[in-house]
Amino acid sequence: MAILDIVTFPDPFLRLKAKQVTKFDTELQTLIENMFETMRAAPGVGLAAPQIGESVRLVVVEYTEDEDENAKPKKYVLVNPEIVKRSEETITDLEGCLSLPGLAGTVERHQSVTVKAKNRFGKPIKIEAEEWLARIFQHEIDHLDGVLYIDRAEEVFEPTPEEAEQIKD
Repeated sequence: MAILDIVTFPDPFLRLKAKQVTKFDTELQTLIENMFETMRAAPGVGLAAPQIGESVRLVVVEYTEDEDENAKPKKYVLVNPEIVKRSEETITDLEGCLSLPGLAGTVERHQSVTVKAKNRFGKPIKIEAEEWLARIFQHEIDHLDGVLYIDRAEEVFEPTPEEAEQIKD
């Protein structure tokens, strides 16, 4: 596996709409594993394919809701994801992004979302996510449409060390 370079703002590639995945082959499986490795090394909790220079609708997320350090994080692979339901309730919180190092922003997102996608093998999946996981999914799916959190942020700033600790890219 390989750690890939992360595309950073203002690279125009980040503004492109990614293409649908049509082949669930070994090349896709290798890309998925490389994305997980790259995300962990960064470190982050989510990564969209455009962030590593691949114009495909693919997102990986590794996240645990448990504060216990020993809790095993859950891995998500979303191929061609689509948000099909959004809560009316929203939450404003801090966000960061591996493609915008050194910055943070306060962003209003839906408290919960339902995402339909395919898993890494092409089988349909449906995930209902709340709070931070819902925020991660919304952030990463935005990348597939060329949207960055700074486009939605109420403010963007350089975080203090304490604020940086709160932000999970």
